[in-house]
Amino acid sequence: MATPTKHFFEYFNERIPQNWNEPALTDYDGTHNYTFGQMSERMTRLQLLLEEAGLRRGDKVVVCSKNCANWAVSFLSIAANRGVIVSVMDAFIGKDIEKLTNHSDAKAMFVGESIWKKIDIKNMPEVELVVSTNEFEVLYAKSDVQANALERAEKRFAELYPAGLSSKDIHFPTDNLEELMMINYTSGTTSEPKGAMLSYRNISANVHFSQETIPNHAGWSEVCMLPLAHMFGMTIEFLYQVAGGCHVYFLSKTPSPSVLMKAYSETHPYMILTVPLVLEKIFKAKIFPALEKPMVKFLWNTPLLCKIVEKKLYKQLMTAFGGNLIWLITGGAALNGEVEKIFRRIKFPLVVGYGMTEAGPLICYEEWYREVQGCCGVCVTRNELKIDSEDSKNKVGEILFRGEHVMMGYYKNPEATAAAIDKDGWLHTGDLGTIDEKGRLFIRGRSKAMILSSNGQNIYPEEVEDKINNLPGVVESVLVQRDGSKLVALVFADEKFDLKGKTMEEQMRENLVTLNAQLPAYSHIAEIELVKEEFEKTPKRSIKRFMYK
Repeated sequence: MATPTKHFFEYFNERIPQNWNEPALTDYDGTHNYTFGQMSERMTRLQLLLEEAGLRRGDKVVVCSKNCANWAVSFLSIAANRGVIVSVMDAFIGKDIEKLTNHSDAKAMFVGESIWKKIDIKNMPEVELVVSTNEFEVLYAKSDVQANALERAEKRFAELYPAGLSSKDIHFPTDNLEELMMINYTSGTTSEPKGAMLSYRNISANVHFSQETIPNHAGWSEVCMLPLAHMFGMTIEFLYQVAGGCHVYFLSKTPSPSVLMKAYSETHPYMILTVPLVLEKIFKAKIFPALEKPMVKFLWNTPLLCKIVEKKLYKQLMTAFGGNLIWLITGGAALNGEVEKIFRRIKFPLVVGYGMTEAGPLICYEEWYREVQGCCGVCVTRNELKIDSEDSKNKVGEILFRGEHVMMGYYKNPEATAAAIDKDGWLHTGDLGTIDEKGRLFIRGRSKAMILSSNGQNIYPEEVEDKINNLPGVVESVLVQRDGSKLVALVFADEKFDLKGKTMEEQMRENLVTLNAQLPAYSHIAEIELVKEEFEKTPKRSIKRFMYK
């Protein structure tokens, strides 16, 4: 029987006093560095600012900036004020940030400097306060109430804590498990937005599971490279880490393999969370070439002697990842089978998990030494998992999930909610799989079209295709990913379109420039490739995506 879910702030209330002077949040390539005590003081000051500005329990506040320590502090200050965090990707173009802010009914925003430059406050009439994630200065105040809020908050802080905040003053709220904690927009910048509503219970259950399954503690470090605006990065690379007393380093720049390797070698993380493409790039650049050398290849394929290569490869990888690695966790997309086979063979601590935004994010996890090739763990505690088929071991069916991790629904989108969660509470993941006799999940197909980029960004082809299909001369399109990260738009063109003296190829080059100006940088299209025939369709006239690569 699983123990009752523990609010993530309960962990904070325990760990922060214990680790008051220990490092908590650090910008690896930036400015800010907080101990647990300094983090708590800044959270408290910001919570008072929100309160003095008129923000109350349940009010929505957008957080939109690059990964950084102040993103984390902003997030926690909203939670300390019993508010609702609206996480928005900083890579979105300005009008999409404005659209999602308005859709969420947000009253305030924490934004990075680059975000403030690309949005227009006049387009967000309900926003009353905008605070910078640089030094937490007020960028916009709708009235005198908000304009003077910072001064009043500082005065209240001095009155409440005349000797300064101490470890004895840490009492963050823990009585709101059933309330809405955050709205995470999974998609919808071109169509009806889908903001996953996650309660304090949803998030706390994820943190609780992680703490009881992979306990961590002060003195351990971790590098946050996944986007904090996504659930995997926010919950597992940030909240769970701080809840255990760990030191989190934030990478704000694009986490290329070379940048990551440098960060790992300098910070010595105990855990690394990454996406399959990063691991595959490392193997392609360093491991596979070495294994192709004649002598190494001979040893690798010779019984007993192969142990020499396996040990050397294990040591090489462990050193590359900082030397202190206990868990290397990946998920979000299928891992190359050959790469996984090598990890399993050398007994490297690789965990392939499974999750999604709507589960906050964890659905399946298992210790690396219990996993087998192709599986992605067993159902996390406090939840249930089943396959929608009469023979879940041998016949593929949709993966269904139910329990404390499942979201409350999509914000102001009852149709999407009804399509995702049935009357019995089962979340329909849209993915296909089987479950073996030990409860291990094997994903057999992704019915969703989502593409996972090399730096952990979710790219929804339908949204990009919606923009492509509105471009001159385009009838229909399919977005595909090639060479691990290159995005290519396959386009069936209108042969009757008036090109006005241009060739269709020239028109598509112009379209490419127009298209990328409408897209966040991580989903820019490398090229538009013309196809000669209309795309194959299902009886319902949906394009058969699996046919195109």
